[in-house]
Amino acid sequence: MPTTGERFERAVQIMARLRAPGGCPWDREQTFDTIKPYTLEETYEVLEAIDNRDWPELTGELGDLLLQVLFYSQMASEEGHFSVDDVLDRLANKLVDRHPHVFGDVKADTPAEVLRNWEALKAIEKEKEKKKRLAADGGKKLDPSDREQTDHAQSVLAGVSSKMPALMEAYKLSSRAARVGFDWPEMEGLFAKLEEEAVELREELKAVPALPFKDQSVGKGIAGSGTPQVPPELRERLEDEVGDLFFVLVNIARYLALDPESALRKTNRKFKRRFQWMEERLRASGRAPQEASMDELETLWQESKQQEKRA
Repeated sequence: MPTTGERFERAVQIMARLRAPGGCPWDREQTFDTIKPYTLEETYEVLEAIDNRDWPELTGELGDLLLQVLFYSQMASEEGHFSVDDVLDRLANKLVDRHPHVFGDVKADTPAEVLRNWEALKAIEKEKEKKKRLAADGGKKLDPSDREQTDHAQSVLAGVSSKMPALMEAYKLSSRAARVGFDWPEMEGLFAKLEEEAVELREELKAVPALPFKDQSVGKGIAGSGTPQVPPELRERLEDEVGDLFFVLVNIARYLALDPESALRKTNRKFKRRFQWMEERLRASGRAPQEASMDELETLWQESKQQEKRA
């Protein structure tokens, strides 16, 4: 029976073979940029399998996600940047260095203490990196733009990528801020803030009803079915207010220790399931959703909810 290390080495060798001369034409032509979309896709498929508690599917999806790591590492090795061994060494070292309460003599008995230690260690690492950059630059003082970048790197919000899904980014940003005390003292404050943001949005919306819609024939009042022709400056204000509402809702999820991304995915699936149930009922009568009245659609929607409760 092969060991875990032997299995991993086999996967590494297969990836190298695929990229080598005489390997797979598709794999050989890929670059870091062309693989990026697949990495995002595979990540979401992992999350989907976890949400569904589909363990056989998760096994395959985790393998697909690991393939992304092998792919990037192989391409980096070919270009002389680093190898998969460097990736593994850095990971192992980071796990040890950032868990001194396990591998050292630091005390941390609660998750909150672990997080505080983690943030302190990251701050030390960033300071070391800054000194390395200064040394590499001959000890010269930073110019204003470099100093600004360094200041940002020392921020408690540093390291939160703007490339991740917006809900996840909002969760991480607010979590980081909360760790240094910038948070609502109690949950009621969040609901008050939610009401405040809703009022501000409704104030901006007063300018919208009189505007013509692009297509009055579509929708029958269904949300999102008609796109209002909103002037750019008003659209920007509306976008700001809607964004503020989302941010407060993310903080409510954080306060409840819920993952907003996961919560919304579940709601998306619930909406899809119920809407498709409505479509099936309408198809049985030889019609499509756009051929039904809004009252009928609402009745069917309520029936779909009741049907789920009975299931």
